[in-house]
Amino acid sequence: MGLLDAGPRRFRLVLADDREDLLHEIQILLHAEFDILRAVTDGQALIDAVREWKPDAVIADIQMPHVNGIEACRRLVEKGLCKVALILTMHNEAQLVEAALRAGIRGYVLKVDAAEELIPAVRCVLGGTQYLSRGVSLK
Repeated sequence: MGLLDAGPRRFRLVLADDREDLLHEIQILLHAEFDILRAVTDGQALIDAVREWKPDAVIADIQMPHVNGIEACRRLVEKGLCKVALILTMHNEAQLVEAALRAGIRGYVLKVDAAEELIPAVRCVLGGTQYLSRGVSLK
């Protein structure tokens, strides 16, 4: 078996959440299917990590120090540094969901649904389709 027989390329992710314990849980959930390049705890560190590592996708919480997740993802998408961004949050307010979508974020997953929905959501947004958690309300 040669190097070309190594199997399909794994997508590479950068994660951001202000809680290290949740970052660890997210990494455990995703590691079997995706390569986690970095896990950071604030929005500016997310921007810096994406510039350095050039991931396929970003998963970010909204509430983080320095730069919130929606703003950090907006900057990354707008500058072409990351094509795919997904929010993972406990917030289900319609105005936040709408702000995320206006910012160019393709996915919005509620943390309560992450165990069942995060992997399918990442696959979906990487495939070019928008993903909203089943519990998300736009009203």
